[in-house]
This record gives sequence, structure tokens and C-alpha cells, in this order.
Amino acid sequence: MNSILKASVTTVLTLASSGQAIIAQVGDCSVDAMLVFDGSASMAEITFETGLNTRIVEARKPVRYAMTNITNFRRVGLLTYGAGPLGACENLITKFPPIEDAADPIVNSIDTLEPSGLTPLTQAVRRAAEALKYQIRPGVVVLVTDCNETFGGRHCEMAQSLIAMAHDLTIHIIGFHAELDFFAWNSPEQNSDTAITVARCLSNETGGTFVTTESIDELVSARQRTLGCPLFG
Repeated sequence: MNSILKASVTTVLTLASSGQAIIAQVGDCSVDAMLVFDGSASMAEITFETGLNTRIVEARKPVRYAMTNITNFRRVGLLTYGAGPLGACENLITKFPPIEDAADPIVNSIDTLEPSGLTPLTQAVRRAAEALKYQIRPGVVVLVTDCNETFGGRHCEMAQSLIAMAHDLTIHIIGFHAELDFFAWNSPEQNSDTAITVARCLSNETGGTFVTTESIDELVSARQRTLGCPLFG
């Protein structure tokens, strides 16, 4: 089993929700991961793509589909930002560091999020890396977000800093209904050449994957690609 988990092979993900076959990449599941989940106010919006549901309702569904099988093979922790009792930029909450069988705690935590606050992406990713003890251990951070930095963070600058000190850190970015807002405030690295979100710097600098998703199926597949564990036989 270990040789299978540690190999980088291609597997077929059969989605429980639709039966659609999607090819996904399987990576090294022995490395701990932190899932960073967007609980900011924009996740409470209803858009043309989400229909009658808010973005967070749509984003919760893939968690239920994917996490049980992912956490059978990999230790995963959870950090959320935006939602919480503190100030608009202060709700960076490490729910728990990487643990075994984390599916139920992850699902329960995300199900209870009430979106609010802003989007301190840079601080959230840094804190997730710290939870992984990134300076002495290999680790993976998977950031799920629907928008850009709104708290003055510099993603590209921070990514270079993390890599300089990291043992072996990879950051993956999953954009969910993400759109580049040219009028966004307090995002100093954003410019007209930025593709969707300046957070892409985090994946580019660390050798991670940047994925944009518009549907539940795509979001499940993106989680498989980035967390890199085999799903559904």
C-alpha cells in the first residue's frame, strides 16, 4: 500500500454526485496538509453560477464528497478565515493541525461557518504553513478562495520568503467562482496583468497547482488533484 500511496500516478475519480469520470493526479499522501477555507463575506453571495444557493452552500458539497476518502490516506488540518467573532481581518482560526481521520471535523467546521469579514489570504496561508511546521517538515497547503486579498498582503513576496525558509512546502490554489476585481482595495500586488487572483503567485513560486473551478464537480476534482489521494476505487 505504501508504494501505491507514494507513487505519482493517474487515477480515475468517479464522482458520487454525477457518475462523471474525471482524470486526476495522485501525489504523495504521506505528507501532511492544511486546507485553508474561505469564510469571508463574499461567500454569502448568490451569483448567476450558483443559482439559488450562496457560494458557501455550493463550496460545502465537495467537502462532503471528497474529504472522507482523502483523509483515509492523508493527515489534514483546517484553517478558516473571514468568519468569526473578531474584527473583519482578524478571524484567522486554526481549527486543528493535521490529524488522522479529519473528514468529520472538517465537514462539521465548514458546515457551521457563517460568512463574514474580509480576505486576509496572505496571513491565512502563512499561518497554515506554520501549523505544518514548514521550516522542518514537508507540507502542503490548499487554499480555497473566491476572491482576492483585501487586507494588504503581498502574496508573491511572502511566497519567496516561505520558500527560502521551508523544508519542502507546496501551495495549491483553488479559485471557486473567482473573478479579478480591478477596483479591489488593499491588494498592493494586483494589476491589470494579474490572472483571476494575485494568490496565483503562491502556487507559481512553490511549484503548486492553480485551478479555477465553476461547478461542484470541478471543485471535487480540484481537491483530488491538490490533496493528491486516491478517491472512489
